[in-house]
Amino acid sequence: MFVQLNRRAAGFTLLEMMIAIVIMGVLLAIAIPNMSAWLLATRARSASEFYMEGFALARRQAVSHNSESRITLTVNPGTGQMDWQVDICFPRPGTPCDDNSGSWSTTDAAAGNDPQGVAGYRSVFRAASALPGTDVLAPSILPEGATAIYYTPLGWVDPSVDNRLTQLRLDPSAAYQRDVPVSALAVSLAGMPTKCDPTKAAGDSRACPP
Repeated sequence: MFVQLNRRAAGFTLLEMMIAIVIMGVLLAIAIPNMSAWLLATRARSASEFYMEGFALARRQAVSHNSESRITLTVNPGTGQMDWQVDICFPRPGTPCDDNSGSWSTTDAAAGNDPQGVAGYRSVFRAASALPGTDVLAPSILPEGATAIYYTPLGWVDPSVDNRLTQLRLDPSAAYQRDVPVSALAVSLAGMPTKCDPTKAAGDSRACPP
């Protein structure tokens, strides 16, 4: 009798196993969607860091190379977010840094007048493929239609460039407004990117510059 009771206590009956499987199934059905939503919200909240890296890199490359630099934003075909690329250029008499001169670096080649020649700096490109789609987080640029910021060798924004980007705003969709705050990155003439809250009124330290 003792041996039989001990064997019974050591295992599961078929009914107990089925109940355990059902309970695990219910828990997974609840947890997986919540986990997916949490991961998506986390990716959306980190989007501003992705763009902050690009703006900071563009300014840093201008200063470190004593060159002009630019960051250009383009729409990612998969997510609808903005890819970015940082290029540099070394202006010389007769070869200004304009978009048609071919003097800017690319991801495949150094800038035409790079002091290091063909071994010089090559453009850095970052795709926004890992960011959530625009159905979760919608980007918008101020002023409308702007796509780039140009920096001088001192790291200041070049004010002579028309329609330069001054602010990138990120708005969560209605389904994610509780978990993802509205945010923006503003770039002043000093070239420093800063995070701000476009929903705050002027005078609030968190508000974006006008």
